[in-house]
Amino acid sequence: MSTFVIHPTDEQAKVVTAFLEALNISFVMNDNTNELPEHVLKGIQKSREDIKAGRTMTYDEFKSRKKAM
Repeated sequence: MSTFVIHPTDEQAKVVTAFLEALNISFVMNDNTNELPEHVLKGIQKSREDIKAGRTMTYDEFKSRKKAM
């Protein structure tokens, strides 16, 4: 058994799906490309909480801290 990973446009996906169905080839279509990994979602949530709590710095503050390292 072979596995193919393709990245078709919406129009191409319709054609590929029809082709695979016509040849009676089993396939799995994954449309979850917009979902972020759990660790990324947790990082975003933590950052939002930091902002609400006032734990922020300007870009200039960030640059000066980086230079001090």
